[in-house]
Amino acid sequence: MNEKALRVLEYNKIIGLLCDNTVSTMGRDLAEDLKPSKDIKEINELQQETTEAVNLILKKGSIPLSGLSDIRTIMKKVKIGAVLAPGELLKVAETLRACRRLKVFINEDKRDESFPIIEYYIDTLSTHKHIEEAVYNAIESEEEIADRASSLLYSIRRKIKDKSVSIREKLNHMITSPAYQKYLQEPIITIRGDRHVLPVKQECRANVPGIIHDQSGSGATLFIEPMTVVEMHNDLKQLKLQEIDEIERILTELTAMVEDKYESINTNIEILATLDFIFSKAKLSLQLRCTEPKINSNGIVNIKKARHPLLKEDTVVPIDVYIGESFNTLVVTGPNTGGKTVTLKTVGLLTLMSQAGLHIPASDYSEIAVFDEVFADIGDEQSIEQSLSTFSSHMTNIVSILDNITPNSLTLFDELGAGTDPTEGAALAMAILELLHKRNIRTIATTHYSELKVYALSTKGVCNASVEFDVATLRPTYKLLIGIPGKSNAFEISRKLGLRDDVINRAKEFINKEEVEFEDVIRGLEESRKKAEEERDIAARVRIDVEKGKKELDQRLDKIEAQKDRMLRDAQREALSVVKQAKEEAEALIKELREAMEKESAEKSALIEKARHSIKRKQDDIEEKIGEAVFKKPSHEPPKNLKLGDTIKIVTLNQKGYVLSLPDQEGNLMVQAGIMKVNVNINDLKSDNEEEKKPVRTGNKSIQSAKTRSVVTQVDVRGQNLEEAMMNVDKYIDDAYLAGLGQVTIIHGKGTGILRSGIMQLLKGHSHVKSYRSGAFNEGGIGATIVEIKNN
Repeated sequence: MNEKALRVLEYNKIIGLLCDNTVSTMGRDLAEDLKPSKDIKEINELQQETTEAVNLILKKGSIPLSGLSDIRTIMKKVKIGAVLAPGELLKVAETLRACRRLKVFINEDKRDESFPIIEYYIDTLSTHKHIEEAVYNAIESEEEIADRASSLLYSIRRKIKDKSVSIREKLNHMITSPAYQKYLQEPIITIRGDRHVLPVKQECRANVPGIIHDQSGSGATLFIEPMTVVEMHNDLKQLKLQEIDEIERILTELTAMVEDKYESINTNIEILATLDFIFSKAKLSLQLRCTEPKINSNGIVNIKKARHPLLKEDTVVPIDVYIGESFNTLVVTGPNTGGKTVTLKTVGLLTLMSQAGLHIPASDYSEIAVFDEVFADIGDEQSIEQSLSTFSSHMTNIVSILDNITPNSLTLFDELGAGTDPTEGAALAMAILELLHKRNIRTIATTHYSELKVYALSTKGVCNASVEFDVATLRPTYKLLIGIPGKSNAFEISRKLGLRDDVINRAKEFINKEEVEFEDVIRGLEESRKKAEEERDIAARVRIDVEKGKKELDQRLDKIEAQKDRMLRDAQREALSVVKQAKEEAEALIKELREAMEKESAEKSALIEKARHSIKRKQDDIEEKIGEAVFKKPSHEPPKNLKLGDTIKIVTLNQKGYVLSLPDQEGNLMVQAGIMKVNVNINDLKSDNEEEKKPVRTGNKSIQSAKTRSVVTQVDVRGQNLEEAMMNVDKYIDDAYLAGLGQVTIIHGKGTGILRSGIMQLLKGHSHVKSYRSGAFNEGGIGATIVEIKNN
């Protein structure tokens, strides 16, 4: 891409934002070198890696790359045989640790979704945990080697410590001794060089034999190392030299371990830099709320809800702009400050971003073409030094564009032909546009010339567009309207600003009839467009309301079906419970009567036994009647000669469906019922055209009456997992709705907030819930949710 277009379209500012999202100088270097590509395959790969990184961040959070160091210079030192310093070895270890963290990050919580490009890079990383551990065990900070780096170093440092203590003790004994105190200026121990010395009076020099290391400024004090500690100091010096040698040996050994894995670590550096760069693109995409564009090589640009990435999101007006299918030249007209130049820059900059593998701030399914070159003549670049006027400057740039243009180029012209006589300027502009149009080069140009509007209307493959202006408020709306030429609005604006009507009418007389008629046509088109947009908005709102109502009705029907099934199951359970309880009570009563009458006559025992049999028969009759009412299936004939796709009814579920497979030897087959696939027996099916029995309403009323008596006004789900709690709350809300309760309380506790969040999501879409809120202070606070139930 030519550097002028990159500069005019402010591509470098996008690169600056990209660099700000990197975490290392390695990734920043890659970002700074990013240029738009012309290879559609490469562009698609770059877009795909950006999309993967965005999805990974949204799913798992930011990738663990923070604190990553640039160790490229350090590895060069290793290559030439230099020994690394402790701080440099720590940076190498931290880089290796980052590689290991990345592998853990990409492999944890791995589900169905995959990220092939990112996973390939991370899988290629090499981990050298033995180098990490060796460095961290040996080095405590950038300046300090650990005592336990080696047994010899530990022994040497132990001896150094002991020797230093011995020297201190010897000197402390001297400064506290009456024999020496009279020779000292002060009873202290000080250090000169790396030797411990005593401050001795000048005149008492002969009384303290030793080596003089320094004297005070006045010469009255000599700093003497007593002979009694000279040898001890020599031993200490020797130990410190041994310590330096051992540290050098340790560092050499650690550097050799790094050198042994030189190629592997260098590859890791390149991969980490690439990952940093890829995720900087993803972070920029999230920062600007971008989407991945569809890339084509057919010269088609169709950007939906495009926003200029360098303008504030809360102030910029999104635009829809397209070119390359039914027309290859777009002429944009409209008032100054209306957004024409921003439109040009938006199309150009988003094209460059797409070809660089960056997402663009636009709606989903936006489409961008791959161009060999993007040329832009935007802004006033007149030069005093070169004696170039505005027109000359623009024309010099246009000449350069026409000399270097390729068949697959995008050209952007701002105020084409401006800066000279309007008649000649308009003619030049039309000639330039015609040349580009005949060569099928995608071109967008802004202008004020009416002649270009007429040219666009009368030329096939050239389309008018305009930026909307609100005459009522005298403000631009910044909306781009493709297919409608812009109106100057000069007369309307002048009238709004207070210019007399007679002056405006006189001005109109100076305009020829054709121009007046043309402006009237434009005004008519504008009014028709606004009316069409209003009607379209009304139709869209009606459609949304209808779809919303249908969705609510479908959900309500599903809920009713589910409630019916649950009510039947509850009735079955309750009926069996009643029978079981009655049997147990009767058996207990008979047992008591038998025991009470054991001592009576055989005749009485016979009567009791007869009564027991009578009770038993009545119990059996009750159980049989309940069983028939609850469990007995309606009599029906199973369908015959079933074929795939036949519509049937599942009697046991009271659901309609259609046949997915033919019955096997045992009569089992697969049936699609709603969204479920069910394996049933043919005896549980009947043809859908059979007459169905009407449901008995008294049973439902009795169940509803029982619900009203049994449902309490609160449910406690604390201690349950989320799935159990959701199922219990859903059933409870249905029961409360059937019972006609107005308000209920769900107690879920505070805890981690998982139960509360899940229940809130359930209530949000529940068809029986009118509203819900967190509990007040006296209602349990955020540990409880108060739900208002709709009237049934």
